This record gives sequence, C-alpha cells and structure tokens, in this order.
Amino acid sequence: MIDQHVSLRGGAARLPVRPRTGRFLVLAAVFVCAACGLVYELELVALASYLIGDSVTQASVVLSVMVFAMGIGSLLAKRLRCHAAVGFGLIEAALALIGGSSALVLYASFAWLGESQYALVGFSLAIGVLIGAEIPLLMTLIQRVDRQDAGGAVADLFAADYVGALVGGLAFPFLLLPMLGQLTGALLTGAVNAVAGGALVLWVFRRDLSPGSRRLLVVVNVSVIAVLATATVLVDDFEQAARRAVYGDQVRVAVQTGVQEVVLTGTDRDSLGLYLDGRLRVSARDEHRYHEALVHPAMDGPRARVLILGGGDGLAAREVLRYGDVRSVTLVEIDPAVTLLARTDPALSELNGHAYRDPRLTAVGADAFTWLRADHHRYDVVVSDLPDPGITASTKLYSAEFYGLIAEALAPRGRLVVHAGPPEVRPRTFWTVEASVRAGGLATRPYRIPGRPSGFTASPDRLGAGGRPPEDWGFVLAAAGPVGEPGLGAGAPVPRSLGEAELREGARAADGLRLPGQVPSTLIHPRYWEET
Repeated sequence: MIDQHVSLRGGAARLPVRPRTGRFLVLAAVFVCAACGLVYELELVALASYLIGDSVTQASVVLSVMVFAMGIGSLLAKRLRCHAAVGFGLIEAALALIGGSSALVLYASFAWLGESQYALVGFSLAIGVLIGAEIPLLMTLIQRVDRQDAGGAVADLFAADYVGALVGGLAFPFLLLPMLGQLTGALLTGAVNAVAGGALVLWVFRRDLSPGSRRLLVVVNVSVIAVLATATVLVDDFEQAARRAVYGDQVRVAVQTGVQEVVLTGTDRDSLGLYLDGRLRVSARDEHRYHEALVHPAMDGPRARVLILGGGDGLAAREVLRYGDVRSVTLVEIDPAVTLLARTDPALSELNGHAYRDPRLTAVGADAFTWLRADHHRYDVVVSDLPDPGITASTKLYSAEFYGLIAEALAPRGRLVVHAGPPEVRPRTFWTVEASVRAGGLATRPYRIPGRPSGFTASPDRLGAGGRPPEDWGFVLAAAGPVGEPGLGAGAPVPRSLGEAELREGARAADGLRLPGQVPSTLIHPRYWEET
C-alpha cells in the first residue's frame, strides 16, 4: 500500500511543507496524542473507582496493565516501521475509537451486566498497546521529516509527549469532567485524537501514501468520527436508559456535581433512595437502623455542642436534634448539592425531619479534614457519618492523622463515633479503622448491628464494594479517656425502631471477630440493646 520508494531506508519524506514546519507538526501531533492518551488513562481510573470502588486497587490495575501493554505495543510497532505513516494513522483511529468509547462501554457493562472489571482490564490492555506503538512510529516519521540525530529526535519527542500528558492530566479534572462529564468528555477526546492523527498523516505525509492507503485512512477516520459524534448526540438517552437499569424507573434527580454523581429515587419518603456515585447511601426502609445506631450511643454524656462530619442528607442531624439540651450542631459536608437536596427535596426533607430548619443546625460546605485543621472549637460529640471506608476515595478521612485532629477538637469528656464499614463482610477494613482511631490517641469501643433486613431487595451491584448488601453495620465509639459501656443516658428517648431482638442476635454473632495478628478485641454493645 505504500509506494516502494518510500521505505524506512529511503530518503527524506516528500512533504507539502518545509522540513522545519513538518517537524513542528509532528511534535504537535505527539502533544495532542499524549494529552488524549492520559485522558483515557485517567478516565479509566475515575470510572473504575466510581463503578467498582476501592480507588487504590483500581488505579493500580489500570496503571500496571496499561504500562505493561505499552511495552507490548512498542515491540509490535517494530513490524510497522517500514509503513510508519499509514500504520500511525490506523493506530490513532483505533485508539480514538477504543479510548473514546471506553467510558460508554464500561458504564453499559456496569448497568446491564452488573460487572465491569473484565471490561476495565480489556480496555486498559488495548489502549496501552496502541499508546505504546505511537512513539516508535512517530520517531520514524520525525527522522524522515528532518534528518536530525537520533538523540535529539528522542529528546524532542519525549518533551512534547510529557508536556501533552501534563495538559491532558490537568484538562481532565478541571475542564472535561466538570463541563462535559465522563461519557461526553471521553467521546470528545476520541474525536480530537482521530482528527490529530488523521490530519498529520493525510496532509503532511499524503505524498508518501498510495491512493489505496489514502482512501483507507479517509474511510476509517471518517467512520470513527461519525461513530463518536453519533454516540455524543445519543449520550443523554444512553445515560437515562443506564440509570433506569441501575436505579429503577423512579429516578427523580440525577446530577453530576463537582464531587460525585447524586441520584434520588422514589416518589415519597417511604420509597426514597439516595445514591452517591452509584452506591446506595440512604434507603428510607432502613436508614433509621443505621442512623440511630450511629448517633445515640455517642450522645450518652455532655452533648451541648455536636459536630457532624459528612451526613449532608440531614439524617444524622435529625437524631442529634432530638435531644433538647443540644445547643448547637455544626454539619460539615463537602458536596453542597447534597445539603441543597436535603433542604429542598420534599421527600428527603420530610425524612430528615426538616433538620435544616432547626436554628441550632449550621451547615458548612468544606472538606472535613481541611476544615478541622482550621477550626479551633471544642465539641462534646463528633459524629463521623462518611461513606464506607472500603470504597471512598477520601481515605484521609479514615487516617490516624484525621482522628488526631478530632481528638484535639473533643472537649474533656467528649466522644467520637465513626461509621467503620461492615465488620463481617470486610473485617480487615473495619479493624483498620478501629486501629487508626486508637493511633489518633483515643480509646475505643467497637460495636455493630445487623444490616438491611432479609426482605430488602435491590440490585447488588449498587449496594457497595463486594457486589452484595452489607450484612451488618460497624461503628467505633471513642473518647480521650477510658470508654465505658455505651448507653443512652437517663431520660433519653429509646428508639423502638431499632429491632432489639435482631440487634442482640447480631451482637452474639459479632463476638467472633478478631483483628488479624493482634490480641482479640471484645465488641462492647450498648446496654439498651441487651435484655433487661
């Protein structure tokens, strides 16, 4: 397909521009392709963390597979060096199609199959192979444009590649994701990739291509751009269909904030469901079990000033505000969209007892870690109502340093309670949180309750890491001094909705939990969960 006189060992390419201009255009293509490649990489990491959870593991899988595949791609590119121009054009078209559609296919796999791990590895491998094949072919092209020494050509190529990667890495979180979203951003990146690769070959190196090669590249690139453009036009309909597959037919609110995707389902307070990044955060059917177990044990003692970290849905605040002697509640939530929904959505505001109308409650939009470092108040109770530690990207909010900041913020008799994840499903995560609280300088009393009741039905892939609903909820009660057995205190309301019989059964089952490699810790359960 390539004219015989245009071989790797032939003379300089016959360009329609001066060699210096041709060299600049090749480096510009390197810049654009590198930026697009890094966007694909970050897109896979972000979407994997969102769909699968455990961001550290998913980032490790994507990066390691992709780097390995880049090595394979570099070796395979050796076979194409004699046909560098057409080979590069076809590789960029394939990369644009695969990379641009990767987010769409991964989300479809998650929505309709409930599994995206295999698709993630497959895309990481394919994109890595194609990215790895770029540099050897571009090295061949730039040397044919301008006969500089190999060392200088390598330096120029890698400089353009690294700068392009910087631009792509910054554009993804600050431009593409907030303005276009994950799906549209990936599709647009693919289109840019196809245009850059196709334009370089079909214009700068068009005289090196046979008529058949030119026709092939034109057809392939036009087809790729047409597919990506069609997908972009239909992406809203696709998202709606995927949301119905994931969340059911009663989606009322679906918004991508600067922090996460927030979805609200259900027509009233009894059927309400709140999903954050695809995972069920609140279900009206059982949220009372979680929030009462989280809040009330920590309220046994002084409780005039209360700090809630997370909990923008207002449900933990509802439980705190039941106590008449609570004078002030400060709620720190990183996503203003969640607090806005909790204030204004009729079903959610009814479920949280219109907590945001209570003058004792002050909501702050900030990162909890950063806010604690700047805050100098003391609190009698700190409630950490944050996402599951096994899936949250904000691992610093489960670190010993974070709990050290909380210890400094506690009043002399203050208490902290932490949602620590399900101890039966993920015991290592649970006990790591408990150990981190102790490392922050606090004494601890871990406890647990059974999770969602046996009649609860929901799609397993949206209930959290592991693909199944939690069988229990685990918490850690902590204080600066020795922690006594948790209780409600005299005169405090005893919620009847806790289901004491189920809690006693869960308490007995929890007695067998052990921290691997350490002296067994005894789970102490609130006395009002025991038979009197």
